[in-house]
Amino acid sequence: MPNEQLTLKNDKLHDFLCERNKVMTEEWYQTLDKKAGGIYSSNNPETIEKMKQQNYEFHEVFCSMFTKDEVDCIEEFEDWIERVAKDEGHLTTPLESVLKEFFRTQEQYLQYIEEFAATQKESISPAQVNEWNKAVVNTINKIILEFTVQNTKAAENRLNAQQEMILEMSAPVILLTKDIGLLPLVGEINTYRAQIMFEKVLQQCHNNSTERLFIDLSGVPVIDTMVAHQIFQLIEGLKIIGVKTAIAGISPVIAQTAIQLGINFGEIEVYSKIAHAMKFHNLQVSEK
Repeated sequence: MPNEQLTLKNDKLHDFLCERNKVMTEEWYQTLDKKAGGIYSSNNPETIEKMKQQNYEFHEVFCSMFTKDEVDCIEEFEDWIERVAKDEGHLTTPLESVLKEFFRTQEQYLQYIEEFAATQKESISPAQVNEWNKAVVNTINKIILEFTVQNTKAAENRLNAQQEMILEMSAPVILLTKDIGLLPLVGEINTYRAQIMFEKVLQQCHNNSTERLFIDLSGVPVIDTMVAHQIFQLIEGLKIIGVKTAIAGISPVIAQTAIQLGINFGEIEVYSKIAHAMKFHNLQVSEK
């Protein structure tokens, strides 16, 4: 009998909370710190509606914890956690702000459990209320942990994708004519960027049927021996696919590195400035 009474109380609490899901969502949004940044600061009606819908869906699943096994409840949350942790709005929101909202939602449930206990005709012991509160806190903690893991992974994947895009854009072959290209290199070039550059430039020159490529190194302050080796491997690779190269803007430091490597410039055209190289090939250019 005691188990049946407990089940009945759990069912009543479940129904009590489910009836208030929409109210809880509105209360949550009305008390939300709109200056928290990210998705919480949005004034876009569609974004706000999506955020409210996500909160409402949270309540729909969370209420089931009072009628289901805790493990089953967490499993049901997996889809919600994955979707919310990976969406763009939450990825651009500080993680501490998101976690704060989980704790605010936890507080909502603790208050509603207290309200439920006070409105029941049959006596609900403090021990029972304490058990419900513990269940809420434990479940919220597990949800927070899983959300943090999923959100961190998604943020890392997003960052890696952005870095890949930046790297691809950092080695653009600009077409000067239908068969002449310019590769302006700017900033620090590490080994990884040099490898990406090697692959992308060869592919771009092949796709564009480039016959001559000017490589401008004037924007590169310094390179180490590995990167210098990669650049001259690129030149050899271009030669194999029929692209003639001309290098401009080699700094004294880069020149010294090339000499230390024993690199033979051979047939490679070398110019002090890219303007001189282009002028030599009768291309219109300003020497400013």
